[in-house]
Amino acid sequence: MDDLIKEYLDFLEFERKYSLHTVDNYDKDITDFKGFLIIKKITSFSKVDYQIARDYMVDLYSKGYKNTICRHISSLRNFYKFLLANNYVNDNPFELITNPKIEKKLPNFLYYNDLEKIMEVPDRKEEMGIRDELIIELLYATGVRVSELVNIKIKDIDFKEKQIRIFGKGKKERIVLFGDKALDLINKYLDTREYDSDFLILNSRGNKITERGIALILDKNVKKSGVKAHVSPHTMRHTFATHMLNEGANLVTVQELLGHENLATTQVYTHVSNERLRAVYLNSHPRAKKGK
Repeated sequence: MDDLIKEYLDFLEFERKYSLHTVDNYDKDITDFKGFLIIKKITSFSKVDYQIARDYMVDLYSKGYKNTICRHISSLRNFYKFLLANNYVNDNPFELITNPKIEKKLPNFLYYNDLEKIMEVPDRKEEMGIRDELIIELLYATGVRVSELVNIKIKDIDFKEKQIRIFGKGKKERIVLFGDKALDLINKYLDTREYDSDFLILNSRGNKITERGIALILDKNVKKSGVKAHVSPHTMRHTFATHMLNEGANLVTVQELLGHENLATTQVYTHVSNERLRAVYLNSHPRAKKGK
């Protein structure tokens, strides 16, 4: 079974060009399933039928995997598609397993005043301070994923048009835009940084910064700002999308800037802040307008 798992993971990484994070998730999900099969004394993926697949879903529920159950199903369904296409199995038992209905939560985002507090923390007199502010600014200004941010190369930046060529999921290419504030920070950072590199953002040792490094820098600045919220790099992406839509941006435009394949993925951001709801209500409802 290990050989088939490795073959599939290599397929995802080298042929499908999936990110290492995505491949790691597939590896974890499939390895967990293999462990379940070993306990059941099942020694081959080809011996799995619908009942065994269903028993595994029940086992996951009993262990508290409710929040990741859909991911497990998707991982195993795709794994079996690969096995079936390569004649390692005769059918795909996970095709019959349906995803449970899970209540969708609104993505968390920052209000603009909190965002400004965080951006005021980095010390622009120091190289690392300029870098930290640039990280925060680019996450908010472009809405890029943290995996995309760490891989930006200087050659990908069009300084005149203020745009960056991004290689997203599956190495799909798109263009994101940024403003004068980000342009100023990019130039200042490149002028002051100690090390030379093809990559835009470096760690303190001059190497390409990691996704974890970005998360730690963001968390450090949030804590110093006094903002009482958990802010991850993805929170900044949520904030970009929410602010764009709240200010009247077209949903399809935001979809393209975010690199979403499906418009439904972008529609989750069409929630608006309570302040926005209140302002629209007070200005629109005949009985709510002042003087009425």
